Amino acid sequence: MDDVRARALLRAERARVQELLGETTGAAQEDRSSADEQAVDIADPASAFTDEERDDAIAAQLKDRLGAIARAERRLEDGTYGRSVRSGLPIPDDRLEADPAAELTAEEAREGGA
Repeated sequence: MDDVRARALLRAERARVQELLGETTGAAQEDRSSADEQAVDIADPASAFTDEERDDAIAAQLKDRLGAIARAERRLEDGTYGRSVRSGLPIPDDRLEADPAAELTAEEAREGGA
């Protein structure tokens, strides 16, 4: 995959993930505010905490994804983008199109990689 296409894919993926993170963070804040307001009225506040925990888990996954994108951008600058970080084998373009931050070949990922 050429660098121009890789940069475009990574830029689009970063924007998508940042938007989702913003939405999730906003939802978590709303859940917390709602839980605080309803604390006196709710017989079982666990449902509000469950929503908060779900939002926090999603936010953590999105932050991890941003980390993977940053690592892919560094590999692009280093000239190693498109190669497995484990074996150095080429990652096919179709895999990079589907996941521009892919760090492993599909086979390596199935074997239990990152």
